[in-house]
Amino acid sequence: MVILGIDPGYGIVGFGVIEKTASRLRTVAYGVIETPKGSLLPVRLKFIGDKITELIAQYRPDAVAVEELFYHSNQKTVIMVAEARGVVLYAAQSAGIPLFEYTPMQIKQAVSGYGRADKKQIQQMIKILLGLNAVPKPDDAADALAVAVTHAQTNTSMGSFGVR
Repeated sequence: MVILGIDPGYGIVGFGVIEKTASRLRTVAYGVIETPKGSLLPVRLKFIGDKITELIAQYRPDAVAVEELFYHSNQKTVIMVAEARGVVLYAAQSAGIPLFEYTPMQIKQAVSGYGRADKKQIQQMIKILLGLNAVPKPDDAADALAVAVTHAQTNTSMGSFGVR
């Protein structure tokens, strides 16, 4: 099973692609989508949609796992991130890929066994679980890999709102 994990944002979107075979996890790719700085939000959203569509075409995932939003004190930021997240969901659904959502606490629990783990603990666990030589950089890519690992380690019937 190939899983595309997404850490949504409007300036930077993290992505991580892993493959699960039996109980083994293998990193396929990871990185970030950086939207054009200074561009209007609609331009950034189209850019994100195009890049997610390209990732889906390139890696042909069996599932897309996306981090749910958590509340920010800055309402403008949370709205823009929600809009970017919507574009990601639309791109995956348009491709017919099953979608799964995970809260930050579910991700921390699945990756580290502790729902209140800090960012450094999660990054170290991703390095260990995926057999990487170093913690993935930037943080958004590591976060996206954590979302993908969460899906790989979670009952895949949970959280689905999309079907092929």
